[in-house]
Amino acid sequence: MKRALRNTLALAGLLLMIGSFAWMQFRQAETPERPRESKTARSPTTPSPFSLVVLDPGHGGQDSGAMCGGVLEKDLTLDVARRIDRLLDSEGVATLMTRLGDTYVSLADRAAFANRVRNCIFVSIHFNEDNKPVASGVETYYAAHQITAGSFLASWLPFLWRPLSDSPNPESQNLAGFVQEALVARTRAVDRGTQARQFFVIANVTSPAVLMEGGFLTNKEDISKLASEDYRDQIAAAVADGILRYREAASQRKSTLAATAGESAE
Repeated sequence: MKRALRNTLALAGLLLMIGSFAWMQFRQAETPERPRESKTARSPTTPSPFSLVVLDPGHGGQDSGAMCGGVLEKDLTLDVARRIDRLLDSEGVATLMTRLGDTYVSLADRAAFANRVRNCIFVSIHFNEDNKPVASGVETYYAAHQITAGSFLASWLPFLWRPLSDSPNPESQNLAGFVQEALVARTRAVDRGTQARQFFVIANVTSPAVLMEGGFLTNKEDISKLASEDYRDQIAAAVADGILRYREAASQRKSTLAATAGESAE
């Protein structure tokens, strides 16, 4: 009898702990500057591999990121993210942002936020620095290994996540390729290519995720260009272009697979 009572109490305690954790995650998401979804709805007749874009302006608050003189990476990332947000909204693409102002959001909270959004892609915006002032150009990263989730519940309870994938998420690779190609075409910056790197914020997101670096704050030419609103407009337009081209290509793949499956079933 005592053993049965102890087992019952242990189970109740476990359920209470799980419920408390889920509640804390929910409360963390309800910040005063809670991200918003675009008011413009995309046409329901257009096939799409995702329904929403999570934009992640890097750094914020006490985390300034890279610095050069009075230029702070956290300010540039938010500025460019807002420009991307407006461009995607004008194209009818719904968006959310991990921060809307100069606030600190941890890497874990950024990833957890994206994992609570279903059917999305994740784009983190950053700017670079290097010990060598000659380093310049743009580059886009995808994770060498990403977590995978078995269910929606797993996005709330990290201990239910499946282990990291053995190889990069091909959709993340594709998205990185389209973003990088558009960045180079729009800005004419040095093409540093796409690379696999185990950055926490993209490795711990279950959806297609990339991190772009829009130039070096330690390079005189790069920072001179970044001081221009027109140039930041070009970076934003490039990221938006890359996202839209990825969506189109992924939609075509889905349509082709659906048609092939239909023919096979006949």
